[in-house]
Amino acid sequence: MAIATNQTILIVGGGISGMTAAIEAAEIGKNVILIEKRPFIGGRVSQIYKYFPKLCFPTCGLEINQKRIKQNSGINILTMSQVASVTGSTGDYEVVIKTSPRYINEKCTACGDCATVATSEIDNEFNYNLNKTKSAYLPYSNAYPQRYVIDESVIKTDEGKKIADSCKVGAVDLSMQESETTLKVASIIWATGWQPFDADKIQPYGHDRFDNVISSVEFERMMDPMGPTSGKLVRPSDGRDAKNVAFVQCAGSRDHNYLKHCSRICCMATLKQTTYITDTYEDGKADIYYIDIRAIDRFEDFYQKIKNKDNVNFIKSKVASITEDKKNKNPVLNGVDTEGYHRYANSYDMVVLAVGMQPAMDTSILPKDITINEHGFMENNDNNGGMFAAGCAADALDVNRSVQSATAAALKAVQVVNSQS
Repeated sequence: MAIATNQTILIVGGGISGMTAAIEAAEIGKNVILIEKRPFIGGRVSQIYKYFPKLCFPTCGLEINQKRIKQNSGINILTMSQVASVTGSTGDYEVVIKTSPRYINEKCTACGDCATVATSEIDNEFNYNLNKTKSAYLPYSNAYPQRYVIDESVIKTDEGKKIADSCKVGAVDLSMQESETTLKVASIIWATGWQPFDADKIQPYGHDRFDNVISSVEFERMMDPMGPTSGKLVRPSDGRDAKNVAFVQCAGSRDHNYLKHCSRICCMATLKQTTYITDTYEDGKADIYYIDIRAIDRFEDFYQKIKNKDNVNFIKSKVASITEDKKNKNPVLNGVDTEGYHRYANSYDMVVLAVGMQPAMDTSILPKDITINEHGFMENNDNNGGMFAAGCAADALDVNRSVQSATAAALKAVQVVNSQS
């Protein structure tokens, strides 16, 4: 790894914002260190099946960014790494980084022999724990670095020894330990991204009790051919076709009990996800329960396109509760249509909760003078010195706006470095 100095920019988070900021800064000659807590970079964009409104796949864009990163020697990447502490001031920050062991070194060719001999399974975090993966695993097919990971649970077992013996190139290193690195950097970009609101907390909606009530991020993974159902649109309870699906908007958002803010992407994500149903089944049907639809700027045309579909129905209502029909495990939505003031108890094959975005940043490690708003997002202002927020660390943003935010953060960080010259 390159030596960090007061000419170095540290980027915390390797999602689309962190990757963008790293590329923008490095391609104008700056030294960048990019750290990511997961075993790969790409963030939640790598877990999306399709973008809205074009309904294209994120794969190509991620691969282009990966290629640009690989080709730039000014970008140094530390995966499975997190910031433990930050001290100092603009142009002279000292950052302590803790890196967890992968138990696989740089010799890995991603041949998969370790996974072949692995016998135990762990929850598949990439698929939101909807299925299992081997204890020796590649997070997903296009993961970068293209290197396997061994779960800590098998390190001191006979299975761990078999995994080590299976590797022909000596890439398995079961002696790896957590390491700590101290970096001196001029500026820090926080691109720590977002996490889905925990749908289990919305007790009236039964995500924690009813098999056929799932979250929007779980539904997204389900539709991916590499996902837990191999791209099949089926009910989790019994594997039957899910042809009649309800979407519940603002599940945990715009609610003083949960998230006060609007996450901005939820309406568009649901409009996109209705196409998964109508494209899969000719007789598929989607009902959207909403407070109001927020199709911002250029997304209005996409909203009108979905709205004009005969098999997509919009119901203006804040769903009061979800119950379950014990005979067939159908979720039943209960509430009042606020346009006609009709009570309903509507049954569906499956219900998708459009959960909101909340920041993933650990604010406890930040200096006290950093500005964090009431929603947990870092606000960019002069009080923050040489620290800048990018993407969903700054606000609830879609991919396009996250990239724009990251470019702006990179420019500000570069200006700090230039001031040290």
